[in-house]
Amino acid sequence: MTQPLWSPSQNQIEQTQLYRFMRAVEMRTELQFKDYQDFWQWSVDHIVSFWDILWDEMNVIGTKGEHILIDEDQMPGAQFFPDASLNYAENMLRKHDDDLALIFRTEKGEDQKYTYADLWVAVSQWQQALKDAGVVKGDRVTGYMPNMPETIIAMLATASLGAIWASASPDFGEQGVIDRFGQIEPKVLVCVDGYYYNGKEIDCLEKIKAIQPALKGLAKTIVVPFLSKEPPLHELTNAYSSYDISAYIPEDITFEQVPFDHPLFIMFSSGTTGVPKCIVHGHGGVLLQHLKEHRLHSNIGEGDRVFYFTTCGWMMWNWLVSGLGIGATLMLYDGSPFYPDGNALWDYADHYQCTFFGTSAKYIDALKIQGFKPKETHKLSALRTIASTGSPLVHESFDYVY
Repeated sequence: MTQPLWSPSQNQIEQTQLYRFMRAVEMRTELQFKDYQDFWQWSVDHIVSFWDILWDEMNVIGTKGEHILIDEDQMPGAQFFPDASLNYAENMLRKHDDDLALIFRTEKGEDQKYTYADLWVAVSQWQQALKDAGVVKGDRVTGYMPNMPETIIAMLATASLGAIWASASPDFGEQGVIDRFGQIEPKVLVCVDGYYYNGKEIDCLEKIKAIQPALKGLAKTIVVPFLSKEPPLHELTNAYSSYDISAYIPEDITFEQVPFDHPLFIMFSSGTTGVPKCIVHGHGGVLLQHLKEHRLHSNIGEGDRVFYFTTCGWMMWNWLVSGLGIGATLMLYDGSPFYPDGNALWDYADHYQCTFFGTSAKYIDALKIQGFKPKETHKLSALRTIASTGSPLVHESFDYVY
């Protein structure tokens, strides 16, 4: 039998949030689990008890209701928490203090930081702007955006109203954006004037000008200046700069309480077999599943610094954002991971004491081929976990990481 590349010590196991959750379940159920496999089997055999306890242990803000699962033998048709009401954004914004919520680094090496207090203020201002644009529960707001703070702020403001968020990366061509956003008829489009990649400035305004007429029902376009402080917006329709949103006086954020399965995100299939298909994710399902994955599977806790190399066209962006619900610090990066060279992301991780580093198999393979050895060139003293998702990681890449 092949031995695993690494196994945790018993002490490491007992320090994890998963272990503590298992002990909490034992207290609630008066059961004893001999190991993880035993606990996992219980979670599968007792679905109602598992999700009921998980809601409580994750300190979900909202009303759970009496029923946990109805019509459980029907697929489709089974419904979790049918009596519940909650709001995803309220759970992401439970902290209002001076702890760091977001760190953003551009490809040029320029950094920007937001505390949880800063984030609250910004979401309050954006919520007011979206209300003034006529956004209400059930409307769609789309982001044609890099992985930057304003994208998260706009998404949280959208979700706070019970409206629905969908995003695409600015490297998508105009037809790719129309194929996605054209199906969902957004009321507001949030976009940048351009972005940086591999040392180049890439303008987006011409693409936005072509996209706007194809989006039925579009009322407003909010442009986030990224390449220029004053991008030329006169050729766009009903467009204004996000700088104008700073004129709103911060006030308490109102969180629209919605049913458990009320739409939160619309994501899209790849589009390899025709027009991309819409995939809808709800407030409650995203919240519970992501809190579970962050805390129990990834052992991320308050104060951890979480990085995932992703664009806003990949579902890992949606996953990363949910780290706010734990009180983690999200590390955002936009640009080429190999500009000016393969040290870019490791320099960033080292400088800000990253504890969880997420990436893709393709990136790991590229590092291996180019001969980079971060272990020898960087301290990475805080790094606890490396995660890879997307395409499967081949055996040689596992060996390379270790």
